[in-house]
Amino acid sequence: MKVSVEIVNAFIDGDTGGNSAGVVLNANALTAQQKLHVAQKVGLSETAFVSRSDVATIKLEFFTPVQQIAHCGHATIATFSRMSELGLVQNGRMSKETVDGVREIIIDGSMAFMEQSPPTYTDVLDTEEVRAALNLSSDVLLDSVTIVNTGNAFLLVPLQNASSVAEIHPNQALINEISEQYDLIGFYVFSRDTEVDGRHAGARMFAPRYGIDEESATGMAAGPLACYLHDRQGLEDTTLLIEQGHLMDPPSPSVINVNLQLVNGSISRLMAGGVGRSIRQVEIEI
Repeated sequence: MKVSVEIVNAFIDGDTGGNSAGVVLNANALTAQQKLHVAQKVGLSETAFVSRSDVATIKLEFFTPVQQIAHCGHATIATFSRMSELGLVQNGRMSKETVDGVREIIIDGSMAFMEQSPPTYTDVLDTEEVRAALNLSSDVLLDSVTIVNTGNAFLLVPLQNASSVAEIHPNQALINEISEQYDLIGFYVFSRDTEVDGRHAGARMFAPRYGIDEESATGMAAGPLACYLHDRQGLEDTTLLIEQGHLMDPPSPSVINVNLQLVNGSISRLMAGGVGRSIRQVEIEI
């Protein structure tokens, strides 16, 4: 049997870049093992599988080449962008059923947004392991390293400028070890420097625990970063733009739009979104 997989770039910045995800639009008959096999053959950081749901617009499952994960931002945006392009969903409120509940989706023209939970914060007091994992020199200031969770946990590492972020040489084995210790998806390293004026941060993402050495756009990490910038660094904006992928080699420029919703000054939920574009289709034999 052959499985048709759409390759969709999500969170594109302008007409190019973004993060590629596999999207299987009819996965009703596939077993978990077959889905993992497809994800391995596709070879991207995540592949999303769409099937029928009794409680949401669709059921959406995510597989890396290594294992299933609960949520994936860019694969969610890729899926709903492609479904919108095909006329399978319309503008307005939708939803996805995931392994740990139902999350809201909003389609707004060429953009798709996904719901994330209010943030929780865990400060990391001992930063020397983090410094070693990123091969940061002793003169690079490293403080306020924080684990932020809006559905998945990421270690946020603020640096002073884009050059410090660009010069990182990650020790993937040590990042993996720390990620296992704290049950993280990975490290999200950022500075307030951006390629485009008016945006809020530029980031890099390392997640070897899930088979991802570096990723060009991570919606589930941009949400926590937007919360961190608002709650810990005092940004008053409630719509934040996070750049990613600009510092990769080769670059794959991405931008993630995060809308924070506040109740009495506290973040009650957030929606992270962007634009997706289908680029090709592949057939996988199972």
